[in-house]
Amino acid sequence: MDIYGTLGPACGDAETLEAMFRAGMTGVRLNLSHVALRDAADQIRRLHAAADRCGVRPKLLIDMQGPELRVGPLASPMTLLPGATAALGPHGIPLPTSVLPWLRHGQELLLDDGRLLLKVIGPATALVVRGGVLESRKSVALPGADIFPPPMTEADRRNLRDAAGCGVTGVMQPFVRCPEDLRTVREELDRAGCAHVRLFAKIENMAGAERLPELLPAADEIVIARGDLGNALPLWELPALQKRIAAQCRAAGRPFMVVTQMLASMERSPVPTRAEVSDVFNAVLDGAASVMVTGETAVGKYPVEVIRYLANTAREAERFLEG
Repeated sequence: MDIYGTLGPACGDAETLEAMFRAGMTGVRLNLSHVALRDAADQIRRLHAAADRCGVRPKLLIDMQGPELRVGPLASPMTLLPGATAALGPHGIPLPTSVLPWLRHGQELLLDDGRLLLKVIGPATALVVRGGVLESRKSVALPGADIFPPPMTEADRRNLRDAAGCGVTGVMQPFVRCPEDLRTVREELDRAGCAHVRLFAKIENMAGAERLPELLPAADEIVIARGDLGNALPLWELPALQKRIAAQCRAAGRPFMVVTQMLASMERSPVPTRAEVSDVFNAVLDGAASVMVTGETAVGKYPVEVIRYLANTAREAERFLEG
């Protein structure tokens, strides 16, 4: 199976990347919500050079901006204290314009994969319910709001035009809601000379989960992206939904990936929790074709150890299945 890390400042040097490949990494994700593909050329060259030294042909997944909603640029990280009020908009937390009509009294805002929770209490004002530090470009979700932005941004289209020259092997489309989203991306890939590039459909909302049978024929691989998906329903219901998506993928013979917070504690710790190891193990038992870590390797303190635990746990699960 495939073991993916995510590129970032914690693993941008050739030595760390080489150690990650030797620890079992087979591919990497590049998050294009934070950088243009052509601007990551040096990073991609280091990636391929490190893989060559290890005798690995790496898979490179680009994670598109797509219809995902994100906080705009901040001059510096913003500390939001529980019980305090926060301004929304150009003089406070910068939000996408498509969100502004939904900022009605009582509307909840989940920021940074739900780590922060705000509730609108007045015009452009929110109460901080669950606080923390907010950084630029973190995700925004509005439970219950029917926001339907286009599936691709102009930056996405530029990145796809550069994909073939950068050795991209897969495109991850966020917040897939319907087959038309995937057809739009596939048509753009074909125009860019990337018909060979695999299309990964990220299931991150209930629209995608509910229409999964329609998405399966149009995607090369399904991604159970538990970050924003966990914002779309009560968190205790997420494991059952993950199991249902996995079962539908198995029945259809469609590969799937499990991602988000698989080894989250390892952003700060050299050893994962027992629960995290069990989570990875069970994802493989459920039939996952690939598993991926994100912030653990992109910004964490122990990117090589993260890959070692991820790869070794996945291999142990495969041995268990064999026998």
